[in-house]
Amino acid sequence: MNEKRRCECSLIFLFIPCVFLVGCIEELELERLDTNDFDDVLVVEAVLTNEMKKQRVLLSRATNRLDIITDTIYDPATPINYNKGVGVDTEENASVMILDELGNKFDFEEVVSGTYMSLQPFQAELGKNYHLEITTKDGEQYISNEMSIAGISQITDLYAERIINDLGEEGMSIYINSEEVQGDSQFYRYTYEESYKIIAPNWAPMDFKLSNYEPCALPVPTYDLEIIPREEEERVCYNTVDSNTIIQNSTVELSENKVLRFPIRFINRNDYILTYRYSILAKQFVQSAPAYSYYNRLEKFSQTGSLFSQIQPGLLNGNIVNKNDLGDNVLGYFEVASVTERRLFFNYEDFFPNEPLPPYVFNCDNLLSAPESHVSFCFSGLSMNSCPQSVIERVNMDLISYVSDNDIGLGACPGPHIFTPNICGDCTTLGSNVVPEFWIEE
Repeated sequence: MNEKRRCECSLIFLFIPCVFLVGCIEELELERLDTNDFDDVLVVEAVLTNEMKKQRVLLSRATNRLDIITDTIYDPATPINYNKGVGVDTEENASVMILDELGNKFDFEEVVSGTYMSLQPFQAELGKNYHLEITTKDGEQYISNEMSIAGISQITDLYAERIINDLGEEGMSIYINSEEVQGDSQFYRYTYEESYKIIAPNWAPMDFKLSNYEPCALPVPTYDLEIIPREEEERVCYNTVDSNTIIQNSTVELSENKVLRFPIRFINRNDYILTYRYSILAKQFVQSAPAYSYYNRLEKFSQTGSLFSQIQPGLLNGNIVNKNDLGDNVLGYFEVASVTERRLFFNYEDFFPNEPLPPYVFNCDNLLSAPESHVSFCFSGLSMNSCPQSVIERVNMDLISYVSDNDIGLGACPGPHIFTPNICGDCTTLGSNVVPEFWIEE
């Protein structure tokens, strides 16, 4: 039986020379550079899909830093990296457009720094060629190769199974099945968005409210500390996280373009995201052979993470060039792909009935107490206070949540209140208290 190819990796650029061939896919040329040439390189992230929507193009600049993970904007459909905008040098005030083979032009506008959205919703159509054109504020013109949808495939099933993986870890594996609908669907890339319920283990219906706090007042700090009902939902929250890996699959060696039981995600049973209810939205992109090759080579670069601190000359070229200067290097790829998606929900107890829940992300077993106040910050004498940081200091820094009155004398320096770190008593430290629109319970 032929095995399906699967590639998965952490998403980081490493500039080292490599050679990778997949079947008869044409290898993209890897141009060698001096490291100084990498400074100020334009980074383009763009996937035009067959979804009727406002399409998006992200533009930024790479800089000559050791770690360029932080130098691009993150788009889960074009996973160049996984840091969402930290340290990004965005490319502003550019002119961006996509044109089809008939000359139809779709203009984009900059909605936030470096993010360009089409003025009108549109979609890529099977059988049409498209290319991307960019003019920067400095007048440099960039153009992509003409690209088209290779084929259309439909996800027919998305399901989860309790397994023990090849590393001996027990957990949940998420699988995809899909079938070709039109065209030639041989190359696939997957992304996902996972959401999960969070319940703060030490939540209490009351909380601290600090006002009129003067830590430097003499002879002692002045303040008003109240215990009041919580004003917002802080017990049950939800968090959503985008995938940060390249996941690819090919049916080239199979007798038909059908994907069966392809694993896109494994979650260890002790991962707290599984504790209550979990959902995953999986997306399957049908790629062209050149796009598949590009992402395959990007995956090979990232596999050499141990060499990350030793950036070597070399750059992964895509399909975008400077119209007037072919030596001007560009990072990124303009892809035209069909996409299909499907969502799955399950509870931990569906697969692990009557078994212990995964441990919380933080150890919340130990409740705390401390004196309510502290020595004035402006006290100039000798202080002999050896007690932990006071309640009002911690409340002022939003570090703790109220649990109860300290009627049992808890703590080495007992105060009037028992409290817990915010991560244990306030779920909004880990997620949002707004229920996602797509969320459904059992």
